[in-house]
Order: sequence, then C-alpha cells, then structure tokens
Amino acid sequence: MHSRGSESIRKTSRFRGDLPASRVLFEESLALWRELHDSPAVARALSNLANVVKLQGDFSYAGALYQECLSIFREVGDRAGYAWALNHQGDVAREQGDSASARALYEQSLATFRQIDDRWGVGGSLADLGNLAREQQDYSTADSLYRESLGIFRELEHKRGIARLLESFACSAAEQADSERSLRLAGAAAALRQSIGAPLVPTEQAKLEQSLEAARRALPIETGRNAWLEGWVMPIEKAIEDSLRPASDSRQTAD
Repeated sequence: MHSRGSESIRKTSRFRGDLPASRVLFEESLALWRELHDSPAVARALSNLANVVKLQGDFSYAGALYQECLSIFREVGDRAGYAWALNHQGDVAREQGDSASARALYEQSLATFRQIDDRWGVGGSLADLGNLAREQQDYSTADSLYRESLGIFRELEHKRGIARLLESFACSAAEQADSERSLRLAGAAAALRQSIGAPLVPTEQAKLEQSLEAARRALPIETGRNAWLEGWVMPIEKAIEDSLRPASDSRQTAD
C-alpha cells in the first residue's frame, strides 16, 4: 500500500525544504504503520517525523518522538537506528543549550556507529561533536573532528555530507577571522548543494548566514562577494583541500 517510492517522496520534500508538507506526509505514514503494528517501520517513521519537527523548532516534541523511536530500535535490535536516535537526541539537547547532555549523547552514538562499522554514522556524529566544540570556541578540537568527518564523507563520496562539512569549516574560519576562506568555502558548499538538489531548509540557512556574518562584516563588500564566487566555481576537490588547510596556512597563501 505504501511503497519505498512514497517514502522517497516524503524524504525528498524534506530535503527540498518543504517542512510543512513533509510533516503531514510523515504523520500519515506513522499512523499507517501503527495500524499495521510494524514496529521497525513505526520507529523509522517516528525518526523521520522528529527530524522535521526538530527543524521546525519544536524541540520538546522532537525529543519525545526520538525517545519513543529509541525505545523501539532498542527493542527490535536495530543498532544503527538506535545510534541515530541517540545522535538526534544530542541535537535536541544542543539546541536547548544543554551542552553536557549533547556531548554525552553524541559520544554514545559515535561509539555505537564505530562498533557496527557504520561509516556514514561515524562521520555524522564526528561533525556534530565538531559543531559542539566550535560553539564552545574550542576551534582546534572542532577542526580536528571536522577533518576526520570530511575524510569519511569524501571516501564515501557522500556529497551532502561534504557540503555540510564545507559549511562547518566556513563557520569555523569566520569565527577565527579567516574571512575570505570562510566565504570561499561557503560558496563552494552552496554550489555543491545546488548541483545535487539539496538546499538547506530556511532555519538551517538562517543559522549559516548568522555564522558567516562576521566574515562578511570583516571584508569590503566586493572582496567578500569575490571570495564567495571563487568558491562557487571552485572544483570540489580543490574546495576540500582548501577546507583541510590550517587557517594560518590559508591566510599566508592568500597574502
């Protein structure tokens, strides 16, 4: 009755930023799977719905949904689903300002992903731990975690993951006053997202723009625009190399 194709449509709506439509579709999906008493499918539907609710900023409801799917994943022995639920709970804790809980949840998630050799999951948890470190201005730790995460996504040829890490490096560079590199990496990430049809949803885009604001303010308008455009036309491998270069080296190269 409900095929993988329809599930793909629901996820495509989310990736394209149509959160209200995604929420309705995932709620319908969840109700149907509950009627069928299919526990693994219910857990996946709960997780998908929670992802959308989280992006809409309803962290309390998202946390409750993640907790429910976490229990089901544990019950049915789905360790990958369990690890993702932990990771997403970490996102909720971070959004609510509970850094200690977020770190503990991300680390539990990372440990589980490593145990089951889920490289995609490892890369995601590393990136989230990197973002948490960056928010606490521990840039050395953040950049180290970003490098490890990007290496995994590069190996997997996971383009959305690569775009996400380029944005993370761009934010880190902006906060470390490496302004031209910051906007260059942001431009490269934006071009990559356009090429694969995976734009940031409005709330994520707003957060990114807020993080890049320091870089934009630090540069003359034309210089900032040129840096962003340079990243936009930059081959992806060159952008990756640029992101992996230490900030001090990048500034020396630019000089």
